[in-house]
Amino acid sequence: MEVLPLTMTLRTFEFDRDYQAVRELWLDSGPGIQLSRSDEPEEVRKKLSRDPDLFIVAEDEGRLIGSVIGGFDGRRGLVYHLAVAGGERRQGVGRALMDEIERRLRAKGCLKYYLLVTQDNEGALAFYESMGCERMDLFVLGKVIG
Repeated sequence: MEVLPLTMTLRTFEFDRDYQAVRELWLDSGPGIQLSRSDEPEEVRKKLSRDPDLFIVAEDEGRLIGSVIGGFDGRRGLVYHLAVAGGERRQGVGRALMDEIERRLRAKGCLKYYLLVTQDNEGALAFYESMGCERMDLFVLGKVIG
């Protein structure tokens, strides 16, 4: 079966227009995206008040097929929740989203970013490594404070 090229466009996430479709995309993405309270509507709105240009969606003929969120604290960047619709994977959507988030982070002065990938997600690890990301020998610690 021939894979036809997508007529994909990238744009900045718009809460009222995109939140529900992005949430459904996250829920359908498998165990690689772990949703928490931070992904609830009020928390996403807080994220958007800080750097709305670092939340990007991919569309194909008006249908949302991918998304990625980035953050920049003035020193380091963070990339999380890269998701691509199941039927659109391996067609360049994830790479296009990552290229665009990198471009936007670079424009803010970001020199390095981090991503979090679960240890058993070999597919995601291979994808990010193919984009030049390197595994780091670190422990990630977290604490819920609210």
